[in-house]
Amino acid sequence: MTLLEVKNLGISFGGLRAVDGLNMSIEKGALVGLIGPNGAGKTTVFNLLTGMYLPSGGSIKLEGTELVGKSPARISQEGVARTFQNIRLFSQMTVMDNVKAALHNKIKYNLAASFLHTPEYRRKEREMNERAREILQVFELEQYVDYKASNLPYGKQRKLEIARALATDPKLLLLDEPAAGMNPNETAELMETIELIREKFGVTILLIEHDMKLVGGICEYLYVLNFGTELAHGLPEEVLNDPQVITAYLGE
Repeated sequence: MTLLEVKNLGISFGGLRAVDGLNMSIEKGALVGLIGPNGAGKTTVFNLLTGMYLPSGGSIKLEGTELVGKSPARISQEGVARTFQNIRLFSQMTVMDNVKAALHNKIKYNLAASFLHTPEYRRKEREMNERAREILQVFELEQYVDYKASNLPYGKQRKLEIARALATDPKLLLLDEPAAGMNPNETAELMETIELIREKFGVTILLIEHDMKLVGGICEYLYVLNFGTELAHGLPEEVLNDPQVITAYLGE
């Protein structure tokens, strides 16, 4: 079953065609990589998928629902979550509160209940605390619940950002260079974590990554961008050995 269908997607900035006629089809439950050299337009694609940019043309459908024209908040409610190339946590909030902030997308109570601490408020707070701990346990972060996010080591901050994204209960999780800045041990651990969350949360994953060992190790299918256009797509072993792809990366 197709989860995400992108057709003829494009956007221009000041006459520069940043993404041009992109087509992607991602099956439910898949783990797909979006790769390409710097400046290829990969993060721009993520910004289009999440409503941060409005495309100049094309269609983005999630389970048949058109996302083009919807706000980022609405697209999040439809089931798309993302992380960023540069970590964006609530740095002065605790690990627990970072995850709970995302849970408010699913567990809600009115303003009066929050002021008066009604039974409904206390019940939903318990629900959020329990759900946040469940998610943090998956990432082995439960012992850090009271830490400020800024006090976590870099690799754990990356994990927390993914945990927060998962708290919105997405159908599609977009990971923008999740291994950026990680050492080899952290990257290996991240690979295991990504595979684990797909299995445990049943989420479809599209990731941008420059670490070809990670890409080749966990992705089932790849799309390659170069100068905003699709250069290749297919199975990792085929794509990573494609002479055009190699040339694009080496700049020859």
